Amino acid sequence: MLQSLSIQNYALIASLDIRLDRGFTVITGETGAGKSILLGAIALLLGQRAETRMIKDGANRCIIEAEFNLDGYGLDAFFEQHDLDFDGHNCIIRRELTATGKSRAFINDTPAAVADLRQLGERLLDIHSQHQNLLLAQEDFQMSILDIIGNDKAEREHYTERFTHYQAVTEALHEAEQSLANGREDEDYLRYQLTQIDELQLESGKQATMEQEARMLEHAEEIREALWATSSLLNGDGSSNEGIIAMLREATHRIENIHELLPETETLAERLDSCKIELDDISRDLQSYAEQTDVDPARLAAVSEWLSSLYAIQHKHHVNTDDELIALANDFRRRLDAIDNSDEHIARLRQEQQQALEALQTAGQKLTAKRTKAAKEVERQMHERLIPLGIPNVQFRIDLQPRPQPVASGCDQVDFLFCANKNGQLQPISKVASGGEIARVMLSLKAMISGAVRLPTIIFDEIDTGVSGHIAESMAQIMAEMGRNGRQVISISHLPQIAAMADHHFRVYKQDDELGTSTHIQPLSDDERVTEIAHMLSGARLTNEAIENARVLLRSAH
Repeated sequence: MLQSLSIQNYALIASLDIRLDRGFTVITGETGAGKSILLGAIALLLGQRAETRMIKDGANRCIIEAEFNLDGYGLDAFFEQHDLDFDGHNCIIRRELTATGKSRAFINDTPAAVADLRQLGERLLDIHSQHQNLLLAQEDFQMSILDIIGNDKAEREHYTERFTHYQAVTEALHEAEQSLANGREDEDYLRYQLTQIDELQLESGKQATMEQEARMLEHAEEIREALWATSSLLNGDGSSNEGIIAMLREATHRIENIHELLPETETLAERLDSCKIELDDISRDLQSYAEQTDVDPARLAAVSEWLSSLYAIQHKHHVNTDDELIALANDFRRRLDAIDNSDEHIARLRQEQQQALEALQTAGQKLTAKRTKAAKEVERQMHERLIPLGIPNVQFRIDLQPRPQPVASGCDQVDFLFCANKNGQLQPISKVASGGEIARVMLSLKAMISGAVRLPTIIFDEIDTGVSGHIAESMAQIMAEMGRNGRQVISISHLPQIAAMADHHFRVYKQDDELGTSTHIQPLSDDERVTEIAHMLSGARLTNEAIENARVLLRSAH
């Protein structure tokens, strides 16, 4: 329940502080006095887009704050989910807007996102304006009525889960089919490219090995000459020149001849002998490498051709190493494998889609059953509620038909059909109902669902448009009854019949002073209510008859 409302520097409101009570409250005032400004401030508080033009002229900031009592409305989970302080009873919402365009929102003095403010506001207060009457023509609004009356939350949640799964499988199937179509176009290209790569018989490190072999083959003669020359230096050239090994042999022999005379040289002879043995091994290796090094133009041509092919393919695919090319080939194989096996994959997805559709249809049937039952109840209640509101021959029927394809809201399409005359033809309500009839239908619907939705506060903005007399009185009785049933109902009205029926009465008025024009609101005492209702009956000129009629209205209402 909305307990208090404070507005500072909003539009024509310089400062406003009011306290509100349970039950049925009416707000009256002359056209243009500022009733719509009051609603605009409340809407801003509940998350509506903020604009700097809303700030009162000459002010730097506007502040709107409201306190709600939430006893018994089960909103603890919201505050826990958003990590907000909550004592289990009261909630204070504040919205601030500066002239520089900065907007801030607070829930229980904790900064909050406007989206969170909007989400909480939807569970605290419903503002029904004349513009909202247009909702009656919208299918999703009509369906929401059935869902509320049918209390089908569990069925809707289950259906939503099945629909989400069905959508996911359908999307996966579409992507697989699209991928297959694209893959078929690329298949020949992929196979040709993979064949080119496979012909190289690549393995990791082969490129480096082949490049090394190419360098060796290109310089084979130079390598052989270097190997034989080195071997000749070690062994001699076969002429009078002795090689290093022969010299070491001679040196070892000379040292061995004197080691008995100079024992310290014995180790020198051993070291020289070790050098000779090592050089013997090196010499044999040199000769072996020299013999194995052939000048082979054919092999060089083959290696060069292989490397040329490799470099060309690497350049084509913008890679630099054989490992990158191997990875690319593996990707080609994977894509070709997907193409080769896509028929089986698509068949599995189609089967899964069919199973998901069947599960969705089963969930949809349960939801339809709930809505069908709710439709009968709505029809019954609407007849009962609309007859006292001046439509004695009302025809109201809900046409619930299956959809060609399931959608997020279910497998049904709904249309509210209406006719105010006994023998008239039922048609969609938005096409045949007058403005006054639509207002009465909307009030009846709101009254019907208010018991099913735990919404603390409902504000009706001139829902009485297009009605008068005893019909207005009947509408007032409905709002008063809603207030007695635990709802806080606030009605902005121009009709004395509705004003008289309220438990609490506020008057909105404008006042001019040296600072300009400002909008004010004041609670009315019993005597002030008589005067206000009398003005509503007779206009600016207050007559004794109007005062007496006002007293009669108030006595009969209470």
